[in-house]
Amino acid sequence: MKTAIIYYSYEGNCALVSKIIKDALNADLYEIKTVNEKIRTGFAKYLWGGAQVIYHIKPALKPLSLDLNAYDLVILGTPVWAGSPAPAMISFLSKTKITGKKLALFCCHGGGMGKTFGKLKARLSGNTFVGEIDFVYAARKNPDELKQKINDWVKNLN
Repeated sequence: MKTAIIYYSYEGNCALVSKIIKDALNADLYEIKTVNEKIRTGFAKYLWGGAQVIYHIKPALKPLSLDLNAYDLVILGTPVWAGSPAPAMISFLSKTKITGKKLALFCCHGGGMGKTFGKLKARLSGNTFVGEIDFVYAARKNPDELKQKINDWVKNLN
């Protein structure tokens, strides 16, 4: 089964998870990048990120060369911002039609995934969902435990 992993990562957690999944499945990896890649820290990060979610801001994205027709399974990964998928992922999904695919979802967060999976599934009707998993502070986890958790999850994606 040919697999694509499409992810957005703000602080590196989703990037780390994506790379482990890539290795486990021999998948192709696609990173969503915003045109404005300025990284905010501290309270400003939460204020800025929360405002983007609340006001439904869809940031401009850098072009992503991707032919979804080439893939049987698509795995989408996003950080959780204010209980929702990151605005960059929403921006990607608003410009990319994904239907008739097997989909798996993952998210990375620091304390709660909120309605992230429900909001993604609502935007992705017409697909078959084969798995979902969340990671709390993935980059802070024991690397061997993180890899084992991911390997156990991907075994059931069919």
